[in-house]
Amino acid sequence: MPHATATAPEIATVAEMAKPWTSKSFFFVNQVTGENVPALLIRLSSGSASQTNGYWALETNAPFGTCQLEYISDLDRLVNDYDFRSAKHPMVGNPCSRSVFDPLKMSEIPGNFWVRGSLVQGSDVRPPLGIELKIQGKNILAIRTE
Repeated sequence: MPHATATAPEIATVAEMAKPWTSKSFFFVNQVTGENVPALLIRLSSGSASQTNGYWALETNAPFGTCQLEYISDLDRLVNDYDFRSAKHPMVGNPCSRSVFDPLKMSEIPGNFWVRGSLVQGSDVRPPLGIELKIQGKNILAIRTE
């Protein structure tokens, strides 16, 4: 898996992430702690592939917990494992709390900040921590935690 660092931020190419709902795991080196954080890049179904709003990168460590968030593209699994029946596209789930986050929706967190991954089921306190992306030529770069 790629490791995104300040000197080597490339995590994927635009070509390999061209199909909507494609995903790719990577490690993001936290610039403050130096810790390797597991992360995920998702190509969303809307937005231009040349713009960062067509992608979502997130840390897969659940905020305020010890669980690993999971990307669920099998809609039947969302019904069976999460009892979430209204999904029309892949979602991100927290297997510990059975919370579900919609990658196409934004939610407001304290401080009037808007973040991707609105909670659509469950009781998690905060959506996944996002990672700022930049498209540079044919490469997708992970810049910093949002």
